Amino acid sequence: MEASFRFTTLGGVVLHYRLLRGQGSRPVLVLLHGMASNLTRWSEFVEHTNLKEKYDILRVDLRGHGESFTRSRIGMEQWTRDLVELLAYLGYERTVLVGHSLGANVALRFAIAHPNRIVGACLIDPVLTEALRGQALWLRRLSWLTRAAVALLRLANGFGFKRAHIPTRDLRKLDEQVRKQFLSAGNETDFVKRYTSPLADIKHFPTAHYLQEVIEIMRPIEGIERLTMPVLVLVSQAVTFTDTEKTKAALARCPHVQIASLTAYHWPLTEKPVEVRTAIENWAMKL
Repeated sequence: MEASFRFTTLGGVVLHYRLLRGQGSRPVLVLLHGMASNLTRWSEFVEHTNLKEKYDILRVDLRGHGESFTRSRIGMEQWTRDLVELLAYLGYERTVLVGHSLGANVALRFAIAHPNRIVGACLIDPVLTEALRGQALWLRRLSWLTRAAVALLRLANGFGFKRAHIPTRDLRKLDEQVRKQFLSAGNETDFVKRYTSPLADIKHFPTAHYLQEVIEIMRPIEGIERLTMPVLVLVSQAVTFTDTEKTKAALARCPHVQIASLTAYHWPLTEKPVEVRTAIENWAMKL
């Protein structure tokens, strides 16, 4: 049965995670959520997946997200280090990482930095610098302005100008609601507007952290070609933040990569939960 726990990092940040642990020594499958998200995005997956027969399943609220709330610094280095500490604490020497969007980028960076700890990595719509397009590309070019805004917001926070309470949200409930309200009705336009709305995310996420995540998700990732473990890449075909073909080309540099296309925008866990789950299960069962 899955249970909820807390873990305090060496730096004093309290991380929230949920762990489904079976009998005996089993490998662990780690689920990493996307930008301004939290571990409830994976609730539907965990409930229905048959990977529970083979793996312990760990899902984490990354530092600054969900119930791992903090106003301290966040970023790729912090998220990667937190995962190293948490996995060591739980006694897992090697893992299979599955990440969506920002979580896919975290998984990539972890795999590159700690290749001996990874059995395999599944990347769902990673956001690669060389594939950015449209508004995302302009945000990358204006990252200096975003950094200045983050610095000003942190300064204001230091003087006490901050929201007293930021509510968490159950993303499984949101996904079910959106599927019924928009996707079942064929209203993809309003669905994309809803899921690309910064205002909707910032209601549940510190503004400084949100802007910092914009910077972090667009940082270049070096060393993709050095990944020697099996890598599954699931790429949404409907163009949103990145160019599909450029994403595929960049990740084709992995020696043992398998790339599959999804008929979705950038949120296939919401749009195509069964298709995504089946693809991950078929891949992970063979590792």
